[in-house]
Amino acid sequence: MTAPLFSLEGRLALVTGSGQGIGLGLAEGLAEHGAAVVLNGRSAESTGNAAGALRRRGRTAHVAVFDVTDFDAVDEAVERIERDIGPIDILINNAGIQHRAPLDEFPEAEWRRLIDTNVSGVFHVGKAVARHMIARRRGKIINIGSVQSELARPRIAPYAATKGAVRNLTRGMCADWARHGLQVNAIAPGYVRTALNEALFEDPEFSTWLTQRTPAGRWGNVDELVGAAVFLASDASSFVNGHTLYVDGGVTATV
Repeated sequence: MTAPLFSLEGRLALVTGSGQGIGLGLAEGLAEHGAAVVLNGRSAESTGNAAGALRRRGRTAHVAVFDVTDFDAVDEAVERIERDIGPIDILINNAGIQHRAPLDEFPEAEWRRLIDTNVSGVFHVGKAVARHMIARRRGKIINIGSVQSELARPRIAPYAATKGAVRNLTRGMCADWARHGLQVNAIAPGYVRTALNEALFEDPEFSTWLTQRTPAGRWGNVDELVGAAVFLASDASSFVNGHTLYVDGGVTATV
């Protein structure tokens, strides 16, 4: 049984980019702690399959198909959720993309796609949901950053720029919305094994470098992010605001 301080019973959570990977793992974790969840993605098939799997395990799961880069679609989807499913108590802004290339050769189109998804998407969905939370004077927003919110690596400078922006946008949301009863924080995962980075995991050179660079000496697992998400989504974090919580095995703590 979940301790009352960390219970999410009776709450509705919208998790963007939750058809797979970290987003799905976080949605599953919130559901296991009592929340009803709304899974989001651009693919009705993959998001629907993920929601179906949760329902078969006895969880309450809904689907909202929209693209976080399309403000009108975001606004319409949030209004529909609020009207047809219920008030959104928790938002996890997880949708994000990656593109790797040398900075001097980085395609302009990919730069814009990263900005639109990783930064503007957080702004669009956060703003649309926060309007309702402000009216109710309560709500939890959790933005998903990265160790690249703090650090950079070759070939992913634009991605690092977007995740640095997410860290400061989180602070800005806190500065504007905390007085209305909202808590806005971020989780910054380290290198977590997912389908999207399986190639890196299987690369012996990279994995050896990473495990030597990480004080914990290993890759992270998606389920190791759940505790941070539950903490930030629950009453346990009622006076935590504008904070970025690194879940990275110690990468950002060492040189």
